[in-house]
Amino acid sequence: MTEFTWIAPALAAFIVIVPAELPDKTFVATLVLATRFPPRAVWIGVTAAFAVQCAVAVAAGGLLALLPRSLVLAASAVLFAIGAFVTIRGGLRSRAEERDVEAEEARDTEAAIAERSLSPVLTSFLVLFAAEWGDLSQLLTAGLAARYHAPIPVFFGSLTALALVAGVAVLAGRWLQERVPLGRIRLIAGALLALLALVSAVEAIRLL
Repeated sequence: MTEFTWIAPALAAFIVIVPAELPDKTFVATLVLATRFPPRAVWIGVTAAFAVQCAVAVAAGGLLALLPRSLVLAASAVLFAIGAFVTIRGGLRSRAEERDVEAEEARDTEAAIAERSLSPVLTSFLVLFAAEWGDLSQLLTAGLAARYHAPIPVFFGSLTALALVAGVAVLAGRWLQERVPLGRIRLIAGALLALLALVSAVEAIRLL
C-alpha cells in the first residue's frame, strides 16, 4: 500500500468524523465525565472505548467490501445518507435543547455505571462504550472502510478524530459549548456526508 493510499482514507475519515462528532453526545458525555473524574483518566477510558468501536466498524466495512463494487458503493451511499440526515436534524435543533437532552442522557448512563464504584478509567470506558454503540461515527467508519478498501487507515483516521473530540471535551468543553455555534458545525458535517452519499450513489449507478 502506497503512502497516498494510506493518507487519503485516513484523512477522509478524520475530516468527516470530527465535525460530525464534535457537537454529538460523544462530546457531551466526555464533558460530563470530566466534571467528575480526573481528565486524563476520562480521556484514556473513552479513547479505549473508541478503539474497540472503530475496530468493529472497520471489520464490518471489510465484510461489505467483499460485495461487488456497485453494491459496496450503494451501501456506502446509504450509510452516508443516514449520517447526513441524523447530523443535519441535530444541527437544526436549538443549541440549548441539544445540550440539555444529550447531557441528561450522558448523566443517566454515567450514574447507572458509577453506582458500581468502578475506577474512573473503566467507568469512562463503559459509559462511552454503552452510549456510542451503533452511533453515527461507527456507521461512517464502516462506510468509509468499505468505500476505500482500506480498513487500517480508516481505523486510525477515525480513532484520531474521536480521540481529538474527546480531548477537546476534556480540556475546553464548557468554554466551547458556550461560544461556538455547534449546530452550524453539525450542518456543515451533514452537507459533507450528503455529498459523499451523492458521489457514492453516482459511482454505483455508473457501474450498473
